[in-house]
Amino acid sequence: EVQLVESGGGLVQPGGSLRLSCAASGFTFDGYAMSWVRQAPGQGLEWVSAINWSGGSTVYAESMKGRFTISRDNAKNTLYLQMNSLKSEDTAVYYCAREIRDGTSYDYWGQGTQVTVSS
Repeated sequence: EVQLVESGGGLVQPGGSLRLSCAASGFTFDGYAMSWVRQAPGQGLEWVSAINWSGGSTVYAESMKGRFTISRDNAKNTLYLQMNSLKSEDTAVYYCAREIRDGTSYDYWGQGTQVTVSS
């Protein structure tokens, strides 16, 4: 059974940092690209960042460039998102998702972890 379990969310002040983790199980983790996607209150899903199977290629949404860093540890079957210089508009539920082979969509999602940026 494929499982993705996020952790690391919480309440942080503007300008602060958090590191999210996504523990993967039930599949060959290094066989898949992975993404982080978020959903702010009352909003739709917003793609945040993606990383290829090896970690050698990463991409970011424009508003996250320079502040967020996606990474993965294939030996630990874990995906990460380091978030720095957090803003109130980063408040959202953050999900990790497994990309399907052609990269056009996702087939498995985690349950999400809440990130709240507030003073």
